[in-house]
Amino acid sequence: MAQKKKKWLKFRHRVVRNIAFAILAPYSKLKYGITVEKFKQQNGRQYLVMMNHQTAFDQFFLGMAFSGPVYYIASEDLFSNGWVSSLIRYIVAPIPIKKQTTDVGAVMNCMRVAKEGGTIALAPEGNRTYSGKTEYINPAIAPLAKKLRLPIAFYRIEGGYGVQPRWADDVRHGKMRGYVSRVLEPEEFKDLTNDELYEIIKKELYVNEAAVTGEFYSKTNAEYLDRVMYVCDTCGLSRFDSSGDIIKCTKCGKEIRYLPTKQLKGVGFDFPFEFVNDWYEYQSDFINNLDVTNLTDSPVYTDFARFSEVIVYKTKILLNEKARVNLYGNKITVGDMTFDFDKTSAVTILGRNKVNIYFDSKVYQLKGDKHFNGLKYVNIFYRYKNIVGGKANVKFLGL
Repeated sequence: MAQKKKKWLKFRHRVVRNIAFAILAPYSKLKYGITVEKFKQQNGRQYLVMMNHQTAFDQFFLGMAFSGPVYYIASEDLFSNGWVSSLIRYIVAPIPIKKQTTDVGAVMNCMRVAKEGGTIALAPEGNRTYSGKTEYINPAIAPLAKKLRLPIAFYRIEGGYGVQPRWADDVRHGKMRGYVSRVLEPEEFKDLTNDELYEIIKKELYVNEAAVTGEFYSKTNAEYLDRVMYVCDTCGLSRFDSSGDIIKCTKCGKEIRYLPTKQLKGVGFDFPFEFVNDWYEYQSDFINNLDVTNLTDSPVYTDFARFSEVIVYKTKILLNEKARVNLYGNKITVGDMTFDFDKTSAVTILGRNKVNIYFDSKVYQLKGDKHFNGLKYVNIFYRYKNIVGGKANVKFLGL
């Protein structure tokens, strides 16, 4: 006789949610300056909640807007940290998903949670924005939504990029807002095509904060902006240093100041980009016009990073505390290991300074120092894949 599956939803999840709300509501207001608007129309119903992703605390803001526990779809990295992951599973039971793969198990778990009456939440971008603008959304979100047949609540976060950019460590003094902007009922989208629903999702979650929307104060406004920027409009591929409110190109020496308004200003010269998004798009265009298949004889970049094998949903095995990492146009070498892009299924970035390499049915992780720029590994990998795959005009660079 087949053993009956244990229920995903537990009473303790509701208890944990209520305790967390009592602690996090005043903390969030004080720390992030956020106004979280309660979703008063919830009326005890379950939802599929989709949010844009700006800060490391977004899931907590969303959770405060809804009554009862919310079951979040989270990447496998959260579940690969030994006992810590076991504790997270026990108290809030997030739904695991493998990044950059078609994860049938994740879909089945979502259907299971939905059938048990749970509210499910996810950030369809799969990444926090680096630029202030909503990142790429995988079209697979539309068929998932149709399969679950739950009302879709769109949760918008505004001002988060000013308060805590993904590339920064600190939280700036400023204001942000989180609220449900629209509910789309199943009756409204059941007859739509996947493409039509996908367009609605993109529209509802699109936020572009490359604009002056207030002031966000910090003594270190530009610090760690070098985690995302690696192309200079003068030098091309380069490296940057950042400290205080200044980011500096190590090749040509020019300095750019990051202002509390999120604007950029050249120190002693006219910088052509007003916001990080403008520079970010220039960088993406630069890579999309670069033939990386010619950059194979010597490393384009060399870094040092902690190197581990990820036992997915279990733990991480340290292989090298400080490995030499070389990035070429067609491969990554880590110590004596070579990850040919032709044999690598994906390269992804997690958090601020971690990169996952999906190679030969295994997952490896690089964790660099505080100034480590993992984005260049992702961008150059996808540029190579686009070229050799006969899709040189495709603009997608992994985010």
